[in-house]
Amino acid sequence: MPPSGSSSVQQARKVLADRLREMCKDAGLEGKQLAAACGWHPSRVSRIVNAKTSPTADDIRAWCRVCGQEEQTDDLIASLQAVEGMWIEWRRMERNGLRRAQESVQPLFERTRWFRAYSSWLIPGLLQTHAYTEDVLRAVQRRRLTMDDVADAVAARMERQRLLYEGSATFAFLVEESVLRTSLGTIDNQIQQLEHLITVSALPNVSFGVVPMRTGRPRMPVEGFWIYDKAQVNVELVSGYLTLTQPTEVRAYAETFATLAGFAVHGAKAHRLITTAIRSLV
Repeated sequence: MPPSGSSSVQQARKVLADRLREMCKDAGLEGKQLAAACGWHPSRVSRIVNAKTSPTADDIRAWCRVCGQEEQTDDLIASLQAVEGMWIEWRRMERNGLRRAQESVQPLFERTRWFRAYSSWLIPGLLQTHAYTEDVLRAVQRRRLTMDDVADAVAARMERQRLLYEGSATFAFLVEESVLRTSLGTIDNQIQQLEHLITVSALPNVSFGVVPMRTGRPRMPVEGFWIYDKAQVNVELVSGYLTLTQPTEVRAYAETFATLAGFAVHGAKAHRLITTAIRSLV
């Protein structure tokens, strides 16, 4: 698993490593003995128990067999899969195409009642027009995939937007002002997108804020993220997709969102910034 810089990932890896270390100790085995019985170099055991290397499912099977605790195998492999699931490289998430990647997050969106999203790069997906989404996903497809299912992926994202108009969920969106002036597509597509923002931000269950470009900010722009209720944060990084569920980290992102929201402008002031951006494009 690639390093993510997340303490959630590191802590989960350490918990699994500690369980394997205790299993070895309970079996009365030294690391060298375990390695010999598994046919490994001794350094492999050391790296695993110190959470420097994630074991494979086969490693866990061998570990449990040598320690005489094969009944623990399924549980430990499930723990391993949970750790690996925190960090997903884009190539792995999108290996079956962009449409499947879009559909994979649909259950999470369906069960969430309170959405908070911050973006320093692009308009958040739930607020995108069809043309803007097509520009974004086409750029992703050209950069990362040979499969071309952009049209289906766009349709999946458009279908998800019904959540804005149905049910009882509430939404709070923040974007950097630079997002209003940056586009992967044509000027006409960007103008259409900005006009759509004015319309959708008037919905009673939607809060839309713009973090203005000025000096004296409370904090610098950060990576884009979504907070789902108080339970989970997803962060989109250059190399992959990070899922955080540790309460301290969820709170850290919630506090960051609150800080940026306090500095942002909303309502009529946000609309003025959008209108100014439209005029600059015209």
